[in-house]
Amino acid sequence: MLKIIQSPSKYIQGPDALLHIGQYTKTIADHVLVIIGNSAMKLVGDTVHSSLEQYEITRHFEVFGGECSRNEIKRLSDILKKHECQAVIGIGGGKVQDTAKAVAYESRLPVLIAPTIASTNAPTSALSVIYSDDGKYEDYLFLPTNPDIVLIDTSIIAKAPTRFLIAGIGDALATYFEARICGAGYKPRMTEGGISRTAVALAHLCYETLLEEGYKAKLAVETDVSTPAVENVIEAITYLSGLGFENTGVAAAHSVHNGFTVLEECHHMYHGEKVAFGILVQLILENSPNEELDTLLDFCVQMGLPVTLDQLGVKDGEKLKEKVMAVATASCAEDETIHNMPFEVTPEKVYAAIMAADRMGRDWLY
Repeated sequence: MLKIIQSPSKYIQGPDALLHIGQYTKTIADHVLVIIGNSAMKLVGDTVHSSLEQYEITRHFEVFGGECSRNEIKRLSDILKKHECQAVIGIGGGKVQDTAKAVAYESRLPVLIAPTIASTNAPTSALSVIYSDDGKYEDYLFLPTNPDIVLIDTSIIAKAPTRFLIAGIGDALATYFEARICGAGYKPRMTEGGISRTAVALAHLCYETLLEEGYKAKLAVETDVSTPAVENVIEAITYLSGLGFENTGVAAAHSVHNGFTVLEECHHMYHGEKVAFGILVQLILENSPNEELDTLLDFCVQMGLPVTLDQLGVKDGEKLKEKVMAVATASCAEDETIHNMPFEVTPEKVYAAIMAADRMGRDWLY
């Protein structure tokens, strides 16, 4: 099997990077569709407009509809064709980024991704997570290429609500645990090809960086400043985790996240928050050593990541078993990555692991 490493053509990170978006856009197009989140429009819309104007790039701004759904992708693709745009820019959170990548793919055009938060590892990947219009996970859209340019303005990200960075840490935290599963079992990565040592090293460096720098970064962004720790953590979330997961693979943690999307009471939780709990479930499925579980629990609690069902919004009650079994069943759907685990995984096993994870988390907290 061939080993393949794929990544964005250009990755740019630093303070005030958005001031230079026109310069980098000019290398791929002169007329662009800018897909931008509503909050991002208010925050950086004028900055982006001015920079594009400076480089004589004509542009059409369109506010994102809220979900990376097939209907939203079609709506924006129709707008792109109407205005005969030559490239796509996606500015905002993970769903904006995934939508922009999908719209660019539909028309075979280049794409520039500029996150305003660091809540997922979506910016660098050749992948879009598709949801229904009401927010339920549907499937993955695998793309033939990664974004042409990823532009990370750390000044903007540092001033975003701290919860976004914490969620990004939760998403990135899964990278190493899922990579080692795929590597040990010689499972295919997210796309075709074998797993290189480089990819595994990136995933491990991501994990080490989060443990070493995560808490310092959290404290810094709570005061709206960017420090070396913040820069390192943003790089871990976007670049190390993005390349790490894409060039190794994912396993149970992300499938458990997908399972929780079937519960309406979990829709207020961010992707990385649900993934963090999914890591705990995966480690229980693996019967990981106590030392590893302790490290994970201690870090998650320190960061404010959920370690119980209650923290995810799933309350004790008569229907608790029914709800958790629904999550477990969805996690084990035929095409889910939970089947990359090196043993047979069933809804019953996942149900047991979720309940055990919840009990372990409650014991750790109280």
